[in-house]
Amino acid sequence: MYEFHTELDLPFDEAVERVKATLMEEHLGIVSEVDVQAILKAKIDKAIPNYRIFGACNPKLADRIISEEPNAGTLLPCNFIMRESETGQVVVSFMDPVAVLGLAESDAAKSVAEEAKAKLERVVAKLKG
Repeated sequence: MYEFHTELDLPFDEAVERVKATLMEEHLGIVSEVDVQAILKAKIDKAIPNYRIFGACNPKLADRIISEEPNAGTLLPCNFIMRESETGQVVVSFMDPVAVLGLAESDAAKSVAEEAKAKLERVVAKLKG
């Protein structure tokens, strides 16, 4: 499987803030944010519910991978989406770092992938709790 997710019963903007705060508890910061809803509206005049793609990163973990295998940066950061479902809930779906970083051949990448996944799984558990 390439992802794992949870759903939040919160307004979208409130859910975004809660996820960001929970990520910070695991020392994961947001390094990128793409507002897909706004892009599709501006580029092809298509209206969709809230949908954003985020990149989360822990600099120490990223440094370990890049130091060992510089081109593995193409597999970073840990991406996740937040989207509004048809029922009004906010789906938070995290890329599985083990699946993605498993493409790298170094032991360092595999070790970092396991650590990153554990952090993201803790985030999901906190969001569910």
